[in-house]
Amino acid sequence: MKKMNQAPKILKLNETVINKIAAGEVIQRPANALKEMIENSLDAKSTNIQIIVKNGGLKLLQIQDNGCGIRKEDFEIVCERFTTSKLKEFEDLGKIATFGFRGEALASISHVAHLTIISKTISDKCAYKASYEDGKIKSGPIPFAATQGTQIIVEDLFYNMNVRKRALRSPSEEYNKVFEVVSRYAIHNNHVGFGLKKHGETNDIKTSLNSTKIDNIRLIFGAEIAKELVEVMLENETYRFKVSGCVTNPNYSTKKFIFLLFINNRLVECQSLKRSIDQVYATYLPKNSHPFVYLSLELDPASVDVNVHPTKHEVHFFNEDQIIELIITSLETKLLGSNNSRTFYTTGKLPKITLKSEDKTLYQKEFVRTDTNEQKLTKFFGPTSTGKEKSPIKTTKLVDTSLSEDVFDRFNKDFIKRTESLEKETKKDHHLSKISRIEIKLTSVLELQKEIESNSHKNLRELFAQHVFVGSINPKQSLIQYNTKLFLCNTKKILQELFYQYIMYNFQNFDKITLTNPLPIYDLCLLALDLSEVGWTPEDGDKTELSQKVVEILSDKAEMLDEYFSMEIEDGKIKSLPLLIENYLPDMIGLPVYILRLASEVNWETEKDCFKSFAIETAAFYSELYSEEINEGSNWRWVTEHVLYPAIKKFFLPPKNFTENASVLQIADLPSLYKVFERC
Repeated sequence: MKKMNQAPKILKLNETVINKIAAGEVIQRPANALKEMIENSLDAKSTNIQIIVKNGGLKLLQIQDNGCGIRKEDFEIVCERFTTSKLKEFEDLGKIATFGFRGEALASISHVAHLTIISKTISDKCAYKASYEDGKIKSGPIPFAATQGTQIIVEDLFYNMNVRKRALRSPSEEYNKVFEVVSRYAIHNNHVGFGLKKHGETNDIKTSLNSTKIDNIRLIFGAEIAKELVEVMLENETYRFKVSGCVTNPNYSTKKFIFLLFINNRLVECQSLKRSIDQVYATYLPKNSHPFVYLSLELDPASVDVNVHPTKHEVHFFNEDQIIELIITSLETKLLGSNNSRTFYTTGKLPKITLKSEDKTLYQKEFVRTDTNEQKLTKFFGPTSTGKEKSPIKTTKLVDTSLSEDVFDRFNKDFIKRTESLEKETKKDHHLSKISRIEIKLTSVLELQKEIESNSHKNLRELFAQHVFVGSINPKQSLIQYNTKLFLCNTKKILQELFYQYIMYNFQNFDKITLTNPLPIYDLCLLALDLSEVGWTPEDGDKTELSQKVVEILSDKAEMLDEYFSMEIEDGKIKSLPLLIENYLPDMIGLPVYILRLASEVNWETEKDCFKSFAIETAAFYSELYSEEINEGSNWRWVTEHVLYPAIKKFFLPPKNFTENASVLQIADLPSLYKVFERC
């Protein structure tokens, strides 16, 4: 019989092996080691930090400061693991205000390099020097001639870890990482003088004591960035945080996103904040371009968990989503106000723009195009289709079938069918039911209408009422012209508000889009709960039970939905939807989520809140335009130009917050552009 394999014996690792493994986690490359030492120098209240690097930091990494120094009696244990002057009890982590606290940095370095420390305190008559190996003192401390402060010399980094050493990049690339760390700390700690140079060469970084952050940015990143900086300041009492920093305005862009983030003075990363900021700038900057952003976020130490990763480059903090949202809103407002006519990418805060026409002599430079048939933005894109553009349908618009059949296959393949003529499709699968006009008498609806009117921005109303449509950039962004100014419009945000207003002013007077094949609410909800955007978790309950609950809620409200909104529900199925605008139907891909949100997000308890929340959810659903990727044949450009923006021009009452939430941005002014050209 074949002998079975014996279970291996479990042994305790040698302490040296344990320490080397831990050191490899903390010190991953020269830049990590230097970051730890810089933070120790800052904790020591240094005002001058000088760094010398050789061979990218692998041969030599030396840092010298003028801080408080290390006492002679502490030299014996300073490189042992978990020895620190900054933390005594575990509970101290909740109020930690220093960079270091675990006492691992110097210990880790001593396990992977030859380490020498020279230090002098204010009370010592001379400095002392000691060398270390594997966390233990190897020689010293011996008297040594040096000024107050600490000098740490790291030589032959990873000499005993050949695999790690071979995995590192070239010396020049490692030096770039070192430069990146020093430059960021030099900008943030502008009260400290920093110096960085390669061994035997002149300084690559040399900042002065008590310089400004912008001075240091100019010195390190160049004048081109510095002259385009705007300062950001935000303080919030609710979440107890403060933000300050400098960001580039829309005049500057670079291929690589330069993002400097400090949380409680610690250099960290926060990918969610970085992505959100990049999305804000995507509205202003050319495609694949990014900004320079430096932010310092101050939080209550008790709300920050710094003990997440050995390198301490990552932290967690309470109310992260809410704080990021407030920062993004503040940043959007700041960018709106950064008006500069020096280049094309300028923005103007709309309340400052004079929109009323005046009787005056028009010069040639102020002539504007008034006939939209003369020139369109799409002319400069080259031919996009064969044949003459025409309206896709007379009454409504269907979604693209190529994707929809896959998505809706679970519950109704017959809902959308591929045909050559969308108009024929409409007459076949949908028909419109006209209704006679009913006077609105409900007090709640009349109050909601008054809210719309009182919140309307007069100047913006004139802008939209007299605009000339220039062209669509994509389904969510379009360009319009008013007088001599060019504006970038967030079509999705505008449509959400427009459709909300349509619902309020056409309450109980909607035409119907009747579906030939009614859609089961239960199956729609199951499909919605499977989508990642909904965020269903097992804690929310069983999907089948939730779907059945939605059927019950909407079926219970069926009579009211049909009477007020022309949404007909029968036997747990959707039979019709309201027609808000002729020739337009939203992307039906969003229907499952819309139906689910009607049950979960609409306040069915009070009349006014019910009508308002229903209108908000419906407007959000109807504002989703077909994307180019989904429906090449849907001709969304035609719908945007000939259906949606004419409706905006005729009916839209823009709210006052449109001047602050980046819904409409002035990106060019003809007279200002002439001034630029005159300089050329």
